[in-house]
Amino acid sequence: MLKQRTLKTLTRAVGVGLHSGQRVELTLRPAAPDTGIVFRRVDLPQPVDIPVTAEAVTDTRLASTISVGSAKVHTVEHLMSACAGLGLDNLYVDITAEEVPILDGSSSSFVFLLQSAGIELQNAPKRFIRVKKPVEVREGEGPAGKWARLVPYHGYKLSFEIDFDHPAVDSTGQRVEFDLGSGNYQRDIARARTFGFTKDVEMMRANGLALGGGMDNAIVMDDYRVLNADGLRYDDEFVKHKILDAMGDLYIVGKPLLAAYSAFRSGHALNNKLLRALLADREAWEIASFDDERQAPAGFAQPARAW
Repeated sequence: MLKQRTLKTLTRAVGVGLHSGQRVELTLRPAAPDTGIVFRRVDLPQPVDIPVTAEAVTDTRLASTISVGSAKVHTVEHLMSACAGLGLDNLYVDITAEEVPILDGSSSSFVFLLQSAGIELQNAPKRFIRVKKPVEVREGEGPAGKWARLVPYHGYKLSFEIDFDHPAVDSTGQRVEFDLGSGNYQRDIARARTFGFTKDVEMMRANGLALGGGMDNAIVMDDYRVLNADGLRYDDEFVKHKILDAMGDLYIVGKPLLAAYSAFRSGHALNNKLLRALLADREAWEIASFDDERQAPAGFAQPARAW
């Protein structure tokens, strides 16, 4: 049986929120089989649990935000991406503010935290959402058009193409494909940082956003070049970060997907729209598990690779 995964022990991190600039403490705890990933706002007078589901997403401007009532957690996608990359099914995320800490702007710090706590197999079948027919969402026309789709695939792979019309971005790889079965998430994707442009940062800060952002947790560009002294971590870091984000956004569905995802200029909003379109078409998906783990796609049966 291909089993569910949680942590062996708890682990903690302290950081600041990218947009709020607030100090935030994060505690990652083991959870029982079939719990899923649950964020818990422990700073509120009465702690509130916010289970991760596609329907829990209430805001997709600049990041993915999940909510229950008035309790919310912003910028969940980098931690969710790390959970997807390591195949974690069940986890409690205790958080002392309403934004996940940005740490270094990628998911590699979350990968390190999760692996340092250890991954434990649980005596329950790992459940997937298997895509049975293509589902696609589109927005805009012509040069302004963007789209995202899921098609059936025995495994999980993602391809993404960007189009920013910026000299520093255009000089790097514009399209990347990553297959969880043959690739290495920690090595190939996890270190890709979020990025922004100085002109946008100034406007966001005037609106009370990006207050915790800087060159230690983002790639920053002026009109022509990357301003970070150490340059890029990958030749195609920009588009790899979009893959990282997409893995996090899609894992918000609550179970790993068996599908091939492809997208052009997609973002948090369109990724969530794609999940909702999938779930709305009951003929487009089914729940799957593997009694014999040898029948599972490559990349799911192996334990998460250590650093």
